[in-house]
Amino acid sequence: MARKVTLFTGQWADLPIERMCEMAKDMGYDGLELACWGDHFDIDKAASSKRYCDERRALLARYGLGCWAISNHLAGQLVCDLNSDGRSDAFAPKACHGKPEAKRKWAVEAMKKSAAAARNLGVPVVIGFTGSSIWHMLYAFPPVSQADINKGFAYFAEMWRPILAQFKRNKVRFALEVHPTEIAFDLVTAERALAAIGGDRSFGFNFDPSHLHWQGVDPVKFLLRFRDRICHVHMKDAIVTLDGESGILGSHLDFGDARRGWNFRSLGRGKVDFEAILRALNQIGYNGPLSVEWEDSAMDREQGAREACRFVRNLDFAPSAVAFDAQLNR
Repeated sequence: MARKVTLFTGQWADLPIERMCEMAKDMGYDGLELACWGDHFDIDKAASSKRYCDERRALLARYGLGCWAISNHLAGQLVCDLNSDGRSDAFAPKACHGKPEAKRKWAVEAMKKSAAAARNLGVPVVIGFTGSSIWHMLYAFPPVSQADINKGFAYFAEMWRPILAQFKRNKVRFALEVHPTEIAFDLVTAERALAAIGGDRSFGFNFDPSHLHWQGVDPVKFLLRFRDRICHVHMKDAIVTLDGESGILGSHLDFGDARRGWNFRSLGRGKVDFEAILRALNQIGYNGPLSVEWEDSAMDREQGAREACRFVRNLDFAPSAVAFDAQLNR
């Protein structure tokens, strides 16, 4: 049986949740991956009220939609981000704005609440970010020692162990979206992050090939290496357009600027090899949803999300239960 096709609501948080449901149903989606901002899913209410979660389920059901994951990327980013400046003020309540440690304290509690909220909603996974205290050291100049990097992974473990304990208590998993600016952004750093937390089984990954593709990292290798940690899958495309003038680091140009060395693209309009990815997902036995995270600054989002749903449905296929040549030996 083909997998469920869902739409991540993070890029649509300007719309009321009921309008989001109407659109998703009309576009052909099976469900929503609810973002914990806008009015789509309130973590505070969900963590303390099963009734609130039942009402959200009922709203989705009225439109024939389901939910298999929630996403709390913005709070997660603040947990380990030591450079928490005004850019991320909007991620936290107004009382925390301009106060990095207040934002961090709020974020830790918000991520703990996410586990209870997911349990009350009846979903097995929360997708999000971790932040990173060492991302700014990436280029290693001024010179950076491995001791400095080790401190960053140790800090990640110190901050996330109490959060993961809540996930374990609620029988829910946290899925880091492997992504630049997070503690893990490729295979090497993903392995290092797992080692830092002692392989805690409450911690897994949200696989998003777009963030690997532009770095030159093989998405299929990631799936095969971490097959037992793939908790959820984002379907998002990207394209590298290096022209000898701009670089792979983005050149301080806005997303969507045609001069950038790479950009996100609507599904099927970039260069991610989704055929190979679907075959790898079948190989590792992933049966969860394929969640469209629609991002393309140069395209109308409603047109893009509609065609993205069709793209995923046309692409997805269940693995065969029989060899194609089995009948030749009868």
